[in-house]
Amino acid sequence: MKVLFLGTPDFSAVVLRALAAKFDVVAAVTNPDRPSGRGYALRPSPLKECAASLGIPVLQYEKVSREGIDEVAALGADIAVTAAFGQILSEKFISLFPHGVLNVHASLLPRYRGASPIQWAVLNGDEYSGVSIMRTVREVDAGDVLLQKKVRIGERETAGELFDRLAVLGGEAICEALSLVESGAAVYTPQNPAEATFCHFITKADGKMDFRKTVRQTDCFVRGMSPWPSAYVIIGGKRVKVLETTECDNDDLPTSRTPGEVLTADPALGLTVACADGAVRLCRIQPEGKAAMSDCDYLRGNRIAVGTVLE
Repeated sequence: MKVLFLGTPDFSAVVLRALAAKFDVVAAVTNPDRPSGRGYALRPSPLKECAASLGIPVLQYEKVSREGIDEVAALGADIAVTAAFGQILSEKFISLFPHGVLNVHASLLPRYRGASPIQWAVLNGDEYSGVSIMRTVREVDAGDVLLQKKVRIGERETAGELFDRLAVLGGEAICEALSLVESGAAVYTPQNPAEATFCHFITKADGKMDFRKTVRQTDCFVRGMSPWPSAYVIIGGKRVKVLETTECDNDDLPTSRTPGEVLTADPALGLTVACADGAVRLCRIQPEGKAAMSDCDYLRGNRIAVGTVLE
């Protein structure tokens, strides 16, 4: 069975590598090279780099459904697979493939349709996440599901760590799914739209911390925003990334406190901040333009007055 693969970021590159080991991938479709870094030099997507390393031809389009119909049709692929591709596919494009288009989506659909499902699973403190293999239809992530694989989210797992695990799981799942399609054993189950939830794309501004949340919510927030865009606070007018927090013992906290209030700021005790139901220590942070460091190391060179309310 000939497969056309479409994707862009690291997640899709990991899936492609697994897929190419077992199936005939006739080409990989990705976005055009984008400017990156301080020099704004054009940089290929992770998928393009992966495909090139595997000897798979690469096609690049701003809108494959508009620009690539004829070129894709000439490949004669039996099925297409997408993974974090980021473009809406037209009915005309989908109709090019006798077995349609399958999508590797990093959530247990119908939960978390849309962008950033991995981050939102951690942000919301979910116990489980996983991947779904579904038919691609015009409505975003609403197609019938062929199979799902479920994993437990680690107690201290970050979104980045879960991303890595789900990428590998996605590669395993799509290979299993294509084997079912190829053998004629594929069975698709419609999603229940009443159970659908949606998640929006996360931006850099979304990383701003809100200490009106509980200790548990704050911890989930920091892990969910790792490694990008990173949770952050403003200290002395500068953005400081918060990379890790730990819960403080309530017995040691003042009875009267304001969410965001600095309770301790001592090189020996660390940087402790009040939350809605307790306090957290910002034990690993990264000031602007500097490497990550412990809160104690930060406080050896930076003074913060106890009682300051962090923005």
